[in-house]
Amino acid sequence: MHNEFDDMPKKNLFPSKNSPLRIGTRSSPLAMAQAKMVAHAIIAAHHLDNDAILLTPMLSQGDIVTDRPIADIGGKAVWSKELERALLHDEIDVAVHSMKDVETPRPSGLAITACLPRDDVRDCIIGVNRIDDLPQGATIGTSSPRRAAQIKHIRPDLITVPIRGNVATRLDKLAKGEAEATFLAAAGLDRLGLNKQNIGVNFGHIDVDVMLPAASQGAIGIESLADNAMVNDLLYAINHPPTYECVMAERALIRALNGNCHSPIAAFAQQKNGEMLLQAELFSEDGTEHIASAIIIAEHEMDMVQEKADILAQRLFDMASPMLRAQYGQ
Repeated sequence: MHNEFDDMPKKNLFPSKNSPLRIGTRSSPLAMAQAKMVAHAIIAAHHLDNDAILLTPMLSQGDIVTDRPIADIGGKAVWSKELERALLHDEIDVAVHSMKDVETPRPSGLAITACLPRDDVRDCIIGVNRIDDLPQGATIGTSSPRRAAQIKHIRPDLITVPIRGNVATRLDKLAKGEAEATFLAAAGLDRLGLNKQNIGVNFGHIDVDVMLPAASQGAIGIESLADNAMVNDLLYAINHPPTYECVMAERALIRALNGNCHSPIAAFAQQKNGEMLLQAELFSEDGTEHIASAIIIAEHEMDMVQEKADILAQRLFDMASPMLRAQYGQ
C-alpha cells in the first residue's frame, strides 16, 4: 500500500557504518599516516562516527620495485596508478596522495578535489646536520633528479648514488653504508613523528633559499571521481584553499615547463597579503647550469594561474642555454 512518506526525500546516510567512505591509500607507514589525517579531517568536519570511514591500503608498483629509479619504471604514475584504477572501478571512493608524487596530467574523469593544510615544505639532509658537514667527495644517496642537481650545484665535489624506498628503508641503507647521507622531506618525518631524538642519526632542515622544494612538496591531496557530487561535497568541507591554490599553481608551472619525473625542477608558491609568489628553478642534470625566476599573481588574477605559469616558464626558457632548453623539449 502506498504511504504518503514514500514520496518524501530520504535522508542521505552516506557515509555510515553500513556504507562507509572508502579511502584508498598506499600501504607504506607514511601513506597510511596521511590517509588517517584525511579520515580524521572528514570525521571532524561532518561529525561522523569512526566506522563511517574505511581505509583501503594497496601496494603500488613503486612500493614493489625499489631497486630502480622511478623514471625507469614508469615515472610518478607508479605511485598513483593502482589507486586511480580502483577509483575508476568503484573499489574506493577517494584516493590520498603525497601531491609531489602525482603526475600533472590526470586520467579522464578524475580530479584532485581537495588538499589538507600544507606542512613543512623543506627538505632534510639525513646523516649530517648540515650540507657543509659532508666531507670532500662524500657520497649522497638520492633518486630525485631535482635533489641530485641541486646538491651538485651547491657542492660539485659530492657524488650522488641512487637510493629509494620508504623512510625506514632509506635509513637502513644509510646504516649499511650505501651512502654517507640522503634526503627526506621534512613533512614526511613530521607525520611519522620522527625527530633527532628517535631517528638515530644526525639530520638537519635545509632552508628553501638553499634548496627550493619540489612542486607540491608538503601537501596531501585527495582525488575522486570528478562527477561524484556526493563524495566531493564531503571533500570540499576539508579543503584548505590557500594550499590548494598554491599546489595548483606549482602544477601549472610544471605543465608549462613540460616537466616530468626526469626534470630537475623546483617550484614553490606562497600566498601573502592577497598575492601569490610563484618561484621556480631549473637545473641541468649535472647541476652546472641553474636559472631562477619568479612571478607575482595578484588576487584578481587567481583565475589566470596557467597563463601566469606560462609567462614564468617562457621567462626561464629565455634565460636558459640551448642545451638546457633542449632538456625541456624547447
